[in-house]
Amino acid sequence: MTQSNSDLAVGARVILDEAAGLTRLAEVLDSRFTDAVAMMAAAKGRVICSGMGKSGHIARKIVATLASTGTPAQFIHPAEASHGDLGMITADDVLLILSNSGETPELADIIAYARRFRIPLIGVASRADSTLLTQSDVAIVLPAMPEACGIGVVPTTSTTMTLALGDALAIALMERRHFTAENFRAFHPGGKLGARLSKVRDLMHGGDALPLVAADTPMPDVLLTMTHKGFGVVGVTDAGGRLSGIITDGDLRRHMRGLLDLTATQVMTAKPSTISPDALAAEALAQMQDRKITSLFVTAADSALPVGLIHIHDCLRAGVV
Repeated sequence: MTQSNSDLAVGARVILDEAAGLTRLAEVLDSRFTDAVAMMAAAKGRVICSGMGKSGHIARKIVATLASTGTPAQFIHPAEASHGDLGMITADDVLLILSNSGETPELADIIAYARRFRIPLIGVASRADSTLLTQSDVAIVLPAMPEACGIGVVPTTSTTMTLALGDALAIALMERRHFTAENFRAFHPGGKLGARLSKVRDLMHGGDALPLVAADTPMPDVLLTMTHKGFGVVGVTDAGGRLSGIITDGDLRRHMRGLLDLTATQVMTAKPSTISPDALAAEALAQMQDRKITSLFVTAADSALPVGLIHIHDCLRAGVV
């Protein structure tokens, strides 16, 4: 076997071993998982996560996932906790402590602090009789699965299971609280993720920027409005202020003969495509690309009243793809 084939075999074995651990973890989840979710949901304060070494790295990731899905969370290093950071933990908090063995010496002080001040404690470890789990209010036992390293000492399968368990807790909390994409965007305003979750109302032009004319407006005035507003389109409104049509460059070309003698109604395309201000900007972009147009009028959800206009360049500038 060549070295590259050997490497591939090792990689596949590790992934399959860890996948087996995840499958087994899903099979053994029981009421203790539900109890942990309920305890975290009831907390008036934060979920304080802690762990040493690789478990600490997993705890940090769980904190990030919890915080981004609506559950206030904080990581406290167990060694620093013993030197003053225990003061960060309040009676309103819940502790989530991770340790594969459940006997990590550095966790002793934070466990004792939780018991002394009756702070709810959720423990995650692989030994039910460990100090951590016997002292926990909710003890979640990781299934006994071999580490994927082949020599049984490198945290691999155990950390993967712990990480997945943290994700499961976070998503269960998220669904219990009916956490929505809009809530998620509030915690992720930057980057591509924030752009993907932007709504039309976040990017649209409104107020005086809207290129609107009445139905009986003479075309010379329509052309002035189109030029002044700079979007290359004009919306045509009826007597009630509702959007009844749209005039684009294409409409102008189709009515070149005698154009200046016509009114907006005679030139417009009736029943134009529109979008709601609460729709995702990505949906607006998709509509514009599908219809090969560059802008959409935004109308109120409960009427045809125009409240804005979104241009394809607005979406591209914001990073919506």
